Amino acid sequence: MVIKLSNCEWVLLNEIEELKLTQPHVAQTYAFAIDSGKDIDWQKVNDAIINRWSLSGLERVKKMAWEMLENKEEPE
Repeated sequence: MVIKLSNCEWVLLNEIEELKLTQPHVAQTYAFAIDSGKDIDWQKVNDAIINRWSLSGLERVKKMAWEMLENKEEPE
């Protein structure tokens, strides 16, 4: 099953603001957003992550997101 996320930027910004969600949660949505191919204001999203967690937090979220994308199985 292929999962595509619509309105990725809005979802990401809301998840970043939701204090109960952790970096791995946001990283999963970040990965979906990268994979969506949609136009996203990455500067705005990245700034929101930095404001919540820090620059090293952004680096962790990006690293986890890219690892998720690299390890995902391609649909048959």
